[in-house]
Amino acid sequence: MRLSIVIATKDRASYLERALASFEAQIGAPSFEVIVVDNASTDDTRDVTERQTSRNAYPVRYVYEGEPNRAKARNRGLAVATGYIVVFCDDDIVAPPGFLAAHEAAHGTSNLVVNGPIMNVGSYDERPKPTFANYSRAFLCTCNVSIPKHSLDAVGGFDETFNLYGWEDTELGVRLRDAGMRWKFAWDAYLWHIKPPEENTLEVEARKTLEKARMARRFLEKQPTQRVRMATGAHPVNLLRASFLKPDQLLAIYAGIATSEKAPPVLRNLAKAQFLDGMYVRELKRVLDE
Repeated sequence: MRLSIVIATKDRASYLERALASFEAQIGAPSFEVIVVDNASTDDTRDVTERQTSRNAYPVRYVYEGEPNRAKARNRGLAVATGYIVVFCDDDIVAPPGFLAAHEAAHGTSNLVVNGPIMNVGSYDERPKPTFANYSRAFLCTCNVSIPKHSLDAVGGFDETFNLYGWEDTELGVRLRDAGMRWKFAWDAYLWHIKPPEENTLEVEARKTLEKARMARRFLEKQPTQRVRMATGAHPVNLLRASFLKPDQLLAIYAGIATSEKAPPVLRNLAKAQFLDGMYVRELKRVLDE
C-alpha cells in the first residue's frame, strides 16, 4: 500500500459520505486505503463507512476512538495505517480527481512534509481553482498534508495532551522539523473545504477560538521558544492588547455587527475577525496568567 488516508470524524456523517465518495473518482492515484476514525460519533458514521466499504471501490477501514480528542483519533488511524505515506484530511472536504496523484508525485525524497492548498467554500457547488490567496507557509495542517509514516512514528505521532481544538498539528510539525523533515507546498494537491455559513456561526467559531487559546498554553509549555511565542501570539505586544485594546464594550459591538443581517458582508466579516481576535488574545492572557 502506498498511501493511507486518515480521516478523524465526529457526528458529521453527511460530510464524511461525500468526502469518501470523492476518493472513488481519483485518477492516476497509487494504491491507497482510507481509514475512518470515528471519534465517539452518535450519528450513522459507522453505517456510512460500511456502505462505502461494501462498494469495493477502494479499501476502507473503520476504527473507533471513544474519547473525543483529535490528536488521539489521528494516532489511532496512524497505528493501523499500512501505507508508506499517510495523508491527513478532514471529513468536510472534497478531493478533486488528481488529489492523491499530486501528493504522491510531490514526495520526491523521503524527508518531506507535503501540504496543499485548502480552499474554503460555502457549498459543494463551489469548485474554484487555487490562487495565490490559497498559499500557506504552515509547516503542517491536518486538513491537507502527507507525511511518510516512518517519520511520524519516529517522533511519536500527535501529542494527545492537546485534548481541545488547536495547535496539535503545528506542534507535531515543530517536532518533525527538528527531526530533519523539510517542507513542500504542492499546488496540484488542492482540495475544497466545505464551510457552510449557516453552520460556521460566530458561536461555533468563538468556542474554537477559546479552546485554541487554552491549547496555546500547552504548546508553549512543550516548546517555550520565541518562534512559538510569535506563532501563538504569546508575546508582550500582543498580550498588551488584551488589557487595553479589547474592552467588553468593543467586543460586544463587533459581535453585534458580525451577526447583523443589515450589515454588508464585508463589514460583517471584518467585525467577526476582530471579535474572534479579541476573544483569543484575552483568553490567552488569562490562561498564561494562571
